[in-house]
Amino acid sequence: MWGGRFAEGPSAVMREINASIPFDKRMWRQDLAGSQAHVAMLGKQGIIPLEDAQAISAGLHRVAEGFEADGVPVDLALEDIHMLAESRLADGIGPSAGRLHTARSRNDQVATDFRLWVRDAIDQADAALAALVDALLGRADEHADSVMPGFTHLQVAQPVTLGHHLMAYVEMFTRDRSRLRDARARLNLCPLGSAALAGTGFPIDRGATAAALGFDGPTRNSLDSVSDRDFAIEYLTSATQCSLHLSRLAEEFVIWASQPFGFVALSDQWSTGSSIMPQKRNPDAAELVRGHSGRIAGSLVSLMMTMKGLPLAYSKDMQDDKPPVFEAHDLLGLSIAAMTGMVESATFRLERMRAAAEAGFSTATDLADWLVREGGIPFREAHHITGRAVAEAERQGIRLDQLDIGALKAIDDRIDDRVYDVLSVDASVASRTSFGGTAPVRVREAIAAARAVREEEDR
Repeated sequence: MWGGRFAEGPSAVMREINASIPFDKRMWRQDLAGSQAHVAMLGKQGIIPLEDAQAISAGLHRVAEGFEADGVPVDLALEDIHMLAESRLADGIGPSAGRLHTARSRNDQVATDFRLWVRDAIDQADAALAALVDALLGRADEHADSVMPGFTHLQVAQPVTLGHHLMAYVEMFTRDRSRLRDARARLNLCPLGSAALAGTGFPIDRGATAAALGFDGPTRNSLDSVSDRDFAIEYLTSATQCSLHLSRLAEEFVIWASQPFGFVALSDQWSTGSSIMPQKRNPDAAELVRGHSGRIAGSLVSLMMTMKGLPLAYSKDMQDDKPPVFEAHDLLGLSIAAMTGMVESATFRLERMRAAAEAGFSTATDLADWLVREGGIPFREAHHITGRAVAEAERQGIRLDQLDIGALKAIDDRIDDRVYDVLSVDASVASRTSFGGTAPVRVREAIAAARAVREEEDR
């Protein structure tokens, strides 16, 4: 490749450090698609003979067929997917293959390929998250009335429904999908035609190549076009945020599956055993999802550190932009698929959840609210009265709703028999009817609204 300028070839170490084909071969489909759009434009603009453009296009189709059938070989001498594809094209059609690189550089070529690849990755993640959201909606609908403890500081706080709890993750993953779609909208401009950094003197039609590749239009500055990797960083930022949500859900499954909690039984598909303890049933899939979040976040940091001090325009450091993105994509896809499978197949132990909600004085706030509502007592005073009631119930080893009226009146004479209408966990969750609350009626409304959005998206 460098024969006109260099008298000697690269050393073995230089050849290895310089080559990106071991990893950028993943972009072969995007590379060939970009070349097809480029050569069609070259022919239409009369920049190269039309017969050469047609021969190159047919040759590129044959290269694609070969890669599809046999895979992409790793040849360090050809450095990257761009040179490998052009070499295969030349093997097929001869010297006219050299016209393909007219009016472009590997700089704008790789920027285009990478944008196309990240765009595809975003679409795949978005579709996978839609399936996870659907799984959560199905289980939330099934358990809109199922009582469980809500926690703060991992201490029983107030009763909620399992449906309400699962819908919290619907909100999280819906935001993740929104972030991915926002990132996709910003990346959807085409760098092709920016050449090495300054544009080209050939009468190219950048709008045509952008349209052929499904972009909204061409990028507006050639220097920025070849050196921008914001789109990859935005994708990794979105992937990292999503992985944090996946990790939180995975951690809940790990905790809930433990014997002290016993809230959920994971299916055999998503559990493993122990090499020494035959009784063990380990939530390894959930733990791996939790672990993957660290690696995905590390990928984001890796790319940001690569880009942080680079001057315009292209620098070879940017060859290292792809491995962290590829790794994050693979890990995110596995994590979403694993959590979808766990949500769909989990067996929730509702009696354990209800018992935990009833055992933790979780309706104490309902007593305080009742005192405010029915007794006209300031909340801070009601809070103090309720604390004394909890202490008495704890002393007797019973639930709040099991305290007799005499014990309650001894704490505060303004309490009467009506208080028992709010002290059960079912009454508590039913009363939380504020918008976004845990009352089953509100949970079902939230599920219906989320499903309506999903149906609109699928149209």
